[in-house]
Amino acid sequence: MRTVDYAIGRNSLAVLMTDSINFGDTETGQCKARFTIKKVPYCIRFNPNEDKQHLFVAGAVNALEFVDQNRRFVSTSDDKSMRVWEWGIPVDFKYIADPSMHFMPAIKLSPNGKWLACQSMDNKICILNVLNRFKYMRKKLFTGHMVADYGCLPGFSPDMSYVISGDADGKLYVWDWKTTKLYTKFKAHDDVCATLLWHPHET
Repeated sequence: MRTVDYAIGRNSLAVLMTDSINFGDTETGQCKARFTIKKVPYCIRFNPNEDKQHLFVAGAVNALEFVDQNRRFVSTSDDKSMRVWEWGIPVDFKYIADPSMHFMPAIKLSPNGKWLACQSMDNKICILNVLNRFKYMRKKLFTGHMVADYGCLPGFSPDMSYVISGDADGKLYVWDWKTTKLYTKFKAHDDVCATLLWHPHET
């Protein structure tokens, strides 16, 4: 099931519609621009750089995440592939497709910018090394949860001690980053636990 995505920039809000992107002012609520596109977009992200907050990227992909100090961004798609793009260049910089890879509907960059956590539909969180040409870390897997076709967003503790994720049964899982062993799990919701954030100060 697809959900409507949106992105918030400095004083701006971009909302995905069926065949367009509405770009509005968060202070006045006024729509400043509407962009008509040929394909249905599923994801949208503003460029996080302060001087590029008026620019965004959107696409008919499953996930988007800025990496490498916002010089590049990563996209995942239904064909089980991942692409790395240079900002401002409309050709993929790197194409990642491995027979062992599965559909990855949610990805998250680590707080230190070194690792990319990918929620895989074989009920695993896979890790890629952003600084080493997006090397797939085959031994760095986090398992035990059941995502069952949901794009449950993975996450990290600010100090990089733990990896976290919700699952289709409404549970929240916490793994030890170094050992990849399950640290704890508990019931968070009656329905799917799709999105979570670790508090940046109460670590």
